[in-house]
Amino acid sequence: MEINETKKISVFGLGYVGLANSLLLGQHEDVVGYDIDSRKIALLEQGVSPLVDEYIEKFIKEKRSNVRYTSDFEQAVLHGEYLVIATPTDYDESTDYFNTSSIEDVIGKAIQIKADAKFIIKSTIPIGYVANLKKQFPSVKTIIFCPEFLREGTALYDNLYPSRIIIGNTTDAAKEVADLFLRNVWDKEAPVLYTGETEAEAIKLFANTYLALRVAYFNELDTFAQMHGLESRQIIEGMGFDPRIGTHYNNPSFGYGGYCLPKDTKQLKQNYRQVPERLISAIVESNDVRKDFVADKIMEKNPKTVGVYRLTMKHGSDNFRYSAIQDIMKRLQSKGVEIVIYEPTLNAPHFNGIQLVHSLEDFKQSAEIIVANRWDESLSDVAHKVHTHDVFVRD
Repeated sequence: MEINETKKISVFGLGYVGLANSLLLGQHEDVVGYDIDSRKIALLEQGVSPLVDEYIEKFIKEKRSNVRYTSDFEQAVLHGEYLVIATPTDYDESTDYFNTSSIEDVIGKAIQIKADAKFIIKSTIPIGYVANLKKQFPSVKTIIFCPEFLREGTALYDNLYPSRIIIGNTTDAAKEVADLFLRNVWDKEAPVLYTGETEAEAIKLFANTYLALRVAYFNELDTFAQMHGLESRQIIEGMGFDPRIGTHYNNPSFGYGGYCLPKDTKQLKQNYRQVPERLISAIVESNDVRKDFVADKIMEKNPKTVGVYRLTMKHGSDNFRYSAIQDIMKRLQSKGVEIVIYEPTLNAPHFNGIQLVHSLEDFKQSAEIIVANRWDESLSDVAHKVHTHDVFVRD
């Protein structure tokens, strides 16, 4: 069924996924964005993006979307014909459990306010989750999982020009949800795939685990090249001319990190518990082996003070959740190395007990070795100090 009238949408959780979806849908729909973080709400109401993302910042500044922001949960529930859940989920290694409590919390509270609420889940979830959710909330008639495939720093752009739209449902409601997104994306030719709910969950986890595999593969290639005195770039470029391999996700790094890849690979590994496998576990293990190798290479230089240039995963992002550099830091600290950090997105004096140096020049002078996951031209005058595995000078 094609949508003609404006829809009222409420989005719960205004991180990269939630805010990008709010602004996307707010182009043609009446959207309310909800978050428990009152500071974030205050910034958005002032027209300031709480996230580093070019398109998000532009949309907010130029008021391209009809979005109102609130920390009033009941108001958000009552507003939306569809309630889009984009709250954070995470994999807990200590319990071997994917924590989805934020989703259940939204649904449980929402149906107490609006019994016939309809839900679209954008948060990352384990395989089989929606089926279990329907058993937990049997009165809820509509729960549709639509996985996200966003990159940090380009979340809204990737929503406007989606590689694909996956709808984990095959009912009439699924067509309405697909039309809702198609009406707001800029690429009207984006392919739409309707799948079973569990298949949609699998698409998300397998896609991210494949990307993690690519990162791990080229990192191990770089490790081999380093150990044998070879030029990683030449090997990778030679491989990339094969169109079956290509030139994406091939730039060596300290390891994969960020919002999605670490937790999604570990969750998929957990889903394989009763299934024969070797590769999925190897991807997770490879990431740890790479971090050990990078830390050992740094320690070969016998540094007393190591400077960490940026905690963020990539250029144009303010996210350093599960960034590989943090694990490198822990390994160096365990060997008695003093760490100082330059991270301009942080104003505090310390990060996890480690000194933050806010002057780039002071930072350069204080560190014997500067560790940079990604090269930056601002380090060119101290290039002799920099330890990086970035061979293509890009993310």
